[in-house]
Amino acid sequence: MTLVKRILLVDDEPRLVQLVRDYLEHGGFGVVTAGDGPTALRAASTQHPDLIVLDLALPGLDGLDVMRTLRKTSEVPIILLTARGEESDKIAGLELGADDYLTKPFRSVRRSWSPGCDRSSAGRMA
Repeated sequence: MTLVKRILLVDDEPRLVQLVRDYLEHGGFGVVTAGDGPTALRAASTQHPDLIVLDLALPGLDGLDVMRTLRKTSEVPIILLTARGEESDKIAGLELGADDYLTKPFRSVRRSWSPGCDRSSAGRMA
């Protein structure tokens, strides 16, 4: 099993990008960001990410169109992270090749446990 090393995070909400980027970098991943569809496609072709976290509602080119274009030449895993929570949106995203579909808003649990630490304080809601 190979570990994910570089993640392309595509979203046009700067606060969300910063939050997710901080968590991923804290986890040891390299993070490349894009705020619109055309920039996402350029970053995917030049940065060769191991995983893409993709919003659907993007300026310039919709996330579904970004995924359609990527799937023509790449099998990179794609996780959709979007406010579109309708069942039809989920089905469309997964049928087009997404590997998972997460809806916003979301709550994350941060793992802060380390050996020698009391496990009861390992997870904190962020």
